[in-house]
Amino acid sequence: MTEQTTSATGPGRTERRARIGVALVFGTNGLVFANLLPRYPQIKDSLGLSNTAMGIAVAAFPLGALLAGLAAGVLVARFRSSRVSTFGMAGIGVGVVLVAVSPTWALLTAAMFLAGAADAIVDVAQNAHGLRVQRRYGRSILNSFHAVWSIGAVLGGLMGSAAAGLAIPLPVHLGVSSAIAVVVALAVYPLLLPGPEDGERTGPAPAGRRPWSGLSPRVLVLILAFGLVAICGTLVEDSGQTWAAIYLQGSLGAAAAVAGLGFVALQGCQFVGRLLGDRMVDRFGQRAMARTGGVLVAGGMGLALAFPTVLGTIAGFGVAGFGVATLVPGAMTAADELPGLAPGTGLTLVTWLMRVGFLVSPPVVGIVADAVGLRVGLLVVPLAGVVVFVLAGVLARRRRAAAV
Repeated sequence: MTEQTTSATGPGRTERRARIGVALVFGTNGLVFANLLPRYPQIKDSLGLSNTAMGIAVAAFPLGALLAGLAAGVLVARFRSSRVSTFGMAGIGVGVVLVAVSPTWALLTAAMFLAGAADAIVDVAQNAHGLRVQRRYGRSILNSFHAVWSIGAVLGGLMGSAAAGLAIPLPVHLGVSSAIAVVVALAVYPLLLPGPEDGERTGPAPAGRRPWSGLSPRVLVLILAFGLVAICGTLVEDSGQTWAAIYLQGSLGAAAAVAGLGFVALQGCQFVGRLLGDRMVDRFGQRAMARTGGVLVAGGMGLALAFPTVLGTIAGFGVAGFGVATLVPGAMTAADELPGLAPGTGLTLVTWLMRVGFLVSPPVVGIVADAVGLRVGLLVVPLAGVVVFVLAGVLARRRRAAAV
């Protein structure tokens, strides 16, 4: 990849307003679905579902995201990322409300599928618009948007937990929380950037490009490499979300109150890494950040698994979370800046590959864990760090200011 250049001019009022708008879209996107997670036990009990039936219903969300994700690039190119990201939030809200009122397992599964499909499209669009604003700024800001998403997700989880504790009826809770998120997303639409998706890109923009034109073998190889970097990042995230508590409590004998700290450490350190990520990317470049992150993931979790202790494992998950903080935004940025592609195409493909990783990684780790133990299954985490270190060369080096 060639070095990127940045403009010497700073952001104006339009860019600052757009940055606030995109941040609020990210925050509401994190908030709306996170409200649902603490209500899963009530949904399961109210419908009398088995663990398997509930698991299938929940899996409909990433399945919907996977099947609908490839349509995002077409929608962004046709209707612009600003419209798709804000108005698409209504689709997520509708899906979440339908989950709350579904009287049968089949309707619950269909509602989860709809919410996942809408979420995939909004995810691509909000990142596409964030990258438009980033190009206007002339420096990295995408990591800060992902940090705001984390804040929204934590706030949504707290709202859902409080609603469950207060026994607020599901339709009331999820109807109100979804309405808040959708209203905020629609209200910030005027803050977002006007004009076509190609407006901030450098170089010639061939007229009449179709969404999937420009996919040469070289570009496809690069997209696959970017996708693998993103998959490695999400694999590490999922290891903390799905397996950290099970490993700490089941394999290392940690108390129930302590077992959740592996996930907390990973998410907390990842949030800090995203807050610092933009400045670090501007100073050292995506390539150096990815290589350093790969070393942290491989070293942190490798040592934790080699010398298993409760505190060491919690620390290992934290180090891994910090290591992957900039990987997904970095892969998205690199894909979106590939020359010759219609707006949103590279971003759509990398996001789709990332969701494949989200769908596949939990059962893969589970199968290995059932066969030879969860400690061995979690070796996929340091392995992901090694893969990132090897593939980091496809990412951009440090940005250099353009001549004025």
